[in-house]
Amino acid sequence: MLNKNSFIFVTGHRGLVGSSLLRRLKFYGYKNIIVKTKKELDLKNQNKVSNFFKKNKIDAVINAAGKVGGILANNRYKADFIYNNMSIQNNIIHSSFENNIKDLIFLGSSCIYPRDCKQPIKEKYLLTGTLEKTNEPYAIAKIAGIKMCESYNFQYKTNYKCLMPCNLYGPNDNYDLKTSHFFPALIIKALRAKKNKKNKLTLWGSGRPKRELMYVDDLADACIYFLIRKTKDSLINIGTGHDKSILEYAKFILKKIDFKCKIILDKSKPDGVQRKIIDNSIALSYGWKPKINLDEGFELTLKSYFSKSNK
Repeated sequence: MLNKNSFIFVTGHRGLVGSSLLRRLKFYGYKNIIVKTKKELDLKNQNKVSNFFKKNKIDAVINAAGKVGGILANNRYKADFIYNNMSIQNNIIHSSFENNIKDLIFLGSSCIYPRDCKQPIKEKYLLTGTLEKTNEPYAIAKIAGIKMCESYNFQYKTNYKCLMPCNLYGPNDNYDLKTSHFFPALIIKALRAKKNKKNKLTLWGSGRPKRELMYVDDLADACIYFLIRKTKDSLINIGTGHDKSILEYAKFILKKIDFKCKIILDKSKPDGVQRKIIDNSIALSYGWKPKINLDEGFELTLKSYFSKSNK
């Protein structure tokens, strides 16, 4: 049984989710958190990962490592997305099994679900339709990870759980416009427009697609919550149950930073999926629920962004 002295290996600890996991695990009093940088441990290297697991005492694993990005990055680096993610998750999951680690959290994304599936999206909709082309390689890698965890649970009675969050934001996000997700991209575009006193803000696409957003610490709390619990479900959606259009998010950010300008919609750019809101009723049935609303989460995110940029 896991406790505050258990050794928990968190991969991807420098990213948005991984850094949040470190904050929240420390907040809850977990004393033995194991982390490794990319230079210290190449998670794509099977032998190195296998040896690392054999040499270290590890009671549980939360896999937050992987290659992630928005539409532009997913379209441009398809091979990188499928190879890197499958290599990392294969090594982590199999090494966990080989070393008798029963508790593991595998993180994916709501993009695993079919492009045109019914909304809100239930876990049972997985593999019932065609994927969105702009992020298909990433989605296929994550689906393979889910099926791998399910297969090990079935064959070896492990307790591996796959948490599928909606879009995330928060401290330590990626603000590079070439690789970022839509919300940090909107934030940086709006802040630059204000700083440079621009009279317009250009958005990709029609602005109509709707997205669900969750503050990253809510996902980190969900990981910890489900890591220490037995569940009959191995695939669990993690979300807020609320969504807005891209245009509404842009207007929200401009209002929050107290800046007025014209919003231009570049309809020559792709929209992606028109709506993506997940059904989080299974997660709620186990007693978990999100706590941080968009207003509070945005203020925390902005505070973190400015504290980093002023260093």
